[in-house]
Amino acid sequence: MRADRLVAALLLLQARGRVTATELAAELEVSVATARRDLEALSAAGIPVYPQPGRGGGWSLLGGARTDLSGLSAPEAQALFLLVGPAAAVSGDAKAALRKLVRALPQTFRAEAEAAADATMIDPTRWGARDRRRPELVDLLQTAVVRQRRVRLTYVNSARQRTERLVDPWGLVDKDETWYLIAGTERGQRTFRVDRITEAEPTEQHAERPDDFTLASAWQQVVGEVEERRSRTWATVLIEGRFVPVLRDHFGRHCHVDGEADDGRARVRVAAPAPLDIARHLAGWGAMVEVTEPRSVQAELARIGTELATRYG
Repeated sequence: MRADRLVAALLLLQARGRVTATELAAELEVSVATARRDLEALSAAGIPVYPQPGRGGGWSLLGGARTDLSGLSAPEAQALFLLVGPAAAVSGDAKAALRKLVRALPQTFRAEAEAAADATMIDPTRWGARDRRRPELVDLLQTAVVRQRRVRLTYVNSARQRTERLVDPWGLVDKDETWYLIAGTERGQRTFRVDRITEAEPTEQHAERPDDFTLASAWQQVVGEVEERRSRTWATVLIEGRFVPVLRDHFGRHCHVDGEADDGRARVRVAAPAPLDIARHLAGWGAMVEVTEPRSVQAELARIGTELATRYG
């Protein structure tokens, strides 16, 4: 049973006061039996939702009960606003939502929550870089995910091949300012870079999504596959210990210190998709870095050195 569907049912009850299982089923696009089970689950969870039999009956939220944030503890409220606050600096919608959240908090928590929201901010632009705006297609795709509507995409892959696909959009991920769409296709789950989608047209067809799907788990699977491809070649290098943080900045999670060499230098393991990728990162270090293995990376470094010596020697 999906938590988001239960929340939607509760909000619908708040808005209308009373609904029938048939009306709820139509709103949530589920069967009447599923809608009835959802209502029963809300009641079993302690929410004052009760059935009223007979003509004009249905399910009601007793006494006009409403959800609020009064169940939050002070640390939970501060954690929530530390998370939401920075986003309000770059999003008008987030700022409006933050004001509503403050009003929903118990009076005793409001001052600390507002202070937490103002404690940090986000400036998403790197030094010397142009502003990177959220792609326009993200809003369209996000709406399709929420409404569970299929989308017809025109997509250009890394090999510049153009294809048209009808997909079931399941979720969007912002990875270091690059947006990805995770979607269901006739070949199973696929990941699409939003900046490679040249056209997107929502349809009125209902999008199917596995009952056990979670965006976090799906993205973790994608990350694992990508990182595996990015670490197919490993090399051992010797470098002065003070330069290890620079290597870590270049290679990220594919950089591991493996002890100390006899001459005091740090022994570091680094990885990349291919020997040439490692060599390109290390070539600028010159003799400050020594690659002890594998031979394939040494050969690429030698080739790059020969090319540079030929051109500039």
